[in-house]
Amino acid sequence: MFQFFANIFGYLLEFIYGFINNYGLAIICFTIFIKILFIPFSVKQQKTMKKTAKIQEKMKIIQFKYKNNPEKMNQEVMELYKTEKMSPFSGCLTAIIQIILLFSIFYLVRSPLTFMQKIPTENINNYVSQLQENGKSVSSAYPEIDIIREYQFLKEKNPDDEYIDRANLQMNFLGLDLSKVPQQNLTDYTVYIIPVLYIISSFVSIKLSTAMQQKDKKKDQKQDITIDGTTGKELVPKEENEMDAIMQTNKMMSWFMPLMSLSVAIIAPLGLALYWLTNNLLMIIERLILNKVIKLKEE
Repeated sequence: MFQFFANIFGYLLEFIYGFINNYGLAIICFTIFIKILFIPFSVKQQKTMKKTAKIQEKMKIIQFKYKNNPEKMNQEVMELYKTEKMSPFSGCLTAIIQIILLFSIFYLVRSPLTFMQKIPTENINNYVSQLQENGKSVSSAYPEIDIIREYQFLKEKNPDDEYIDRANLQMNFLGLDLSKVPQQNLTDYTVYIIPVLYIISSFVSIKLSTAMQQKDKKKDQKQDITIDGTTGKELVPKEENEMDAIMQTNKMMSWFMPLMSLSVAIIAPLGLALYWLTNNLLMIIERLILNKVIKLKEE
C-alpha cells in the first residue's frame, strides 16, 4: 500500500523537480502542495480538537454522576457524542492519514530513482552491480542514493543507457547534501542541522496545540457546564485527578509521532527530514490561521 502511494507521490515530485531542478526546493514545494490538498482534513482536525476539549469537561460530570452505574455512564457518553455530532473514533482518520504519509514519503525519499524517476528495477540492479564490481561503497538500505552520488562514474560506464541521466539529481540544498544519511555520516555536523530544526519545530507545534487545548478547557470551566442538574463544581478531587491523568496520557501520546519520525530521520536520507521540517512549519502556520478563523466563526 505504501509503495502504491509512494509511486503516486513520485509523479508529483518529479513534475515539480522538472521545473525547479533542485531536489530540496522540489520537496518544499511538494510539501506545500500536499498540505494544501489536505486542508479539509486539517480543518476537521482543528474542529475536533476544540470539540474534544469541550467534551472532556462534560465527560467529567457524567463520570462523576454515574460512577456507580457503568451502563448508564456509557449510554450518557454515547449520547453526548451524538449531541455534539462527534464520533469517539473521529481522531482515527487523521492518525491513519499521517501514518500513510509517513511511510509513503519514506519509501519515496529512500528510492527516488524507482518512485520519482521511474527507472526500471533491472537497470538499478545493474548500476549497483557495476559500483560493487569497481570497489564503490553501496548501502544495502539506500542503494539508489549511492547511485545518485556516483552518477558521473556510472555515466562513463553506461554512455548509451537511456535511463542513466535520470539519476543525475541535484541534491545540494543551501550547502546541505540531502542524499546523506545521518547514521552513516556521524562526524559530519551538517547532517544534524535539519533533524535538530525538525525537533525544535515539533516542540513548538506540540506546545501550541497544548496551549490551545488548555485555553479551550479554561473557557469551558468558566461557563460552569451543567448536565442533568450536576455541575463541574461538584466534582471531587479524585475524579478530577483521574481525568487529568487521562489528559496526561493523551499528551504523552502526542509525542509519539515526532519521536518516531526523528528515529526514522536519523537512519534516512536528509530529504525525508526536510519534508518533515517543512510540514511542521506549515502546520504551525496553518494551526494559527485555522484557530483564528474557527474562533471568529464561533463568535
